Amino acid sequence: MEIEKTNRMNGLFEFYATLLTEKQMNYMELYYADDFSLGEIAEEYSVSRQAVYDNIKRTEKILEDYERKLHLFSDYMVREEQLDELAEYVKDHYPKDECLASAIKELQDLDE
Repeated sequence: MEIEKTNRMNGLFEFYATLLTEKQMNYMELYYADDFSLGEIAEEYSVSRQAVYDNIKRTEKILEDYERKLHLFSDYMVREEQLDELAEYVKDHYPKDECLASAIKELQDLDE
C-alpha cells in the first residue's frame, strides 16, 4: 500500500469520519490507521475478505467525493503550508517580536 494514499485516506477520514456509517468507520480505521489486513478485519467481523475489500473501496470513493465537494482537507493542507511559511518568515526577519510569534502560535494551536 502506498504511504501517500494511506496518509491521504487518514486525513480524509479525520475530516469526514462522522459522515460514514459505523461499519465504514470501523473498517477504515482498522485498515488504514491500525494497519490490519483484509483477512484480519474479515475475521474480526465474521465476513468474507471480499466484503471487507468492497466496503473499503466504496468508502474510499465516498471520502474522495466528500473532499471533491467540500475541500476541507485540501484547504487545511494549504493553510498549514502557508502558516509554516509565515512562521519561518517571522523567525528569520522578526526574531524578537514576541507579539507576532505569539499570534502565529495561537493560529497553529487552532487545528490541534
